[in-house]
Amino acid sequence: MSMEVATDADTLVLRLTGRLDARTTADLWNRMLTTLGRHQPKVIRVDADHVDYCDGAGLALLLEVRLWGSHHGCPVHIEGLDPRFSGRLDRFEPRQFAGPRRVQRRHFSLAEEVGRAAVHAWDDFRQQVAFIGELSVAMAEVLMRPWRFRWRDMFLIFERAGANAVGIVALLGFLFGLITTFSSAMPLREFGVEVYVADLAALALVRVLGPFITAIILAGRSGSAFAAEIGTMKINNEIDALVTMGLEPVRFLAVPRVIAGILVTPLLSIVANLAGLVGSGLVMLSLGFPLVVYSQHVQSAIGPVDVFSGLVKGFVFGALVSGVGCLRGLQTETGPSAVGISTTRAVVSGIVLTVMAEGVFAVLYHYMGI
Repeated sequence: MSMEVATDADTLVLRLTGRLDARTTADLWNRMLTTLGRHQPKVIRVDADHVDYCDGAGLALLLEVRLWGSHHGCPVHIEGLDPRFSGRLDRFEPRQFAGPRRVQRRHFSLAEEVGRAAVHAWDDFRQQVAFIGELSVAMAEVLMRPWRFRWRDMFLIFERAGANAVGIVALLGFLFGLITTFSSAMPLREFGVEVYVADLAALALVRVLGPFITAIILAGRSGSAFAAEIGTMKINNEIDALVTMGLEPVRFLAVPRVIAGILVTPLLSIVANLAGLVGSGLVMLSLGFPLVVYSQHVQSAIGPVDVFSGLVKGFVFGALVSGVGCLRGLQTETGPSAVGISTTRAVVSGIVLTVMAEGVFAVLYHYMGI
């Protein structure tokens, strides 16, 4: 395939000779576009009288010339092309293959971004309120008709979220008790009152650290699992199938997980407390205090009210972590990263809500004198 270039005033003439097929078109394509860009003509004439054969690649090249002409505002005349090939070429209009418009860079607007964030926050808050209402109604129905509840599913979730988490909860509780006692004993040793570290560690574990550590572990372990499970079901249209069969997703999926989270969190908090006391006791023994002294200080420092206040936190933290995990799972959108986004949102929301609830409990217990 050869191409001869001729100019006549403002007209560019391209004479093609040979076969326009997939083998010859690739090299000719670059040469032709380079020629058009160099001459910048007002009229383009393509003389195809000596073109013996033209396949799809050749037609694409001729169509590209027409498209170049439409973009630069110059007419393109293809002359002498065999009717067998020109009929196929005329079926396509250059504007049908026009490239996408260049996306203009959007200018940053503080007011627009603040408004968009406010709308998203309001929509998320509205969905949370609706979810709390549906969950409350479903929980009330469980209390009134317990025989209709899927207890087997709840015990299975209880095992996965509770029994399987005993090891990690005990380990972190032990480490927190050990670290808290050791970190507090060093400064108090200067005043000769390091024996009271046992009181401090016991109160901190039972009232704050035990349920708080447990809630954080459940947010990263069970809350994310709830969001991933329900999110995968939504992507696979399994939730739509439940709705089609007349089953409410909140009652069928969220209620067993929330009840399991409410029941398992106080129990795991007790495990964290006991493990933390063991770690604290080891530090006290290493500092030279007898075990009987440590146990007496622990028993004098904590009472039933302290234990009960920690268990109440466990119930609330369990409801928050499991509930927000189910909510983020139900909010899962479509796409390859949707489940990952829902899981991340579940963990972050669970931790944030736990910290906020801890602050509310601190203020509430202060005014209640607990």
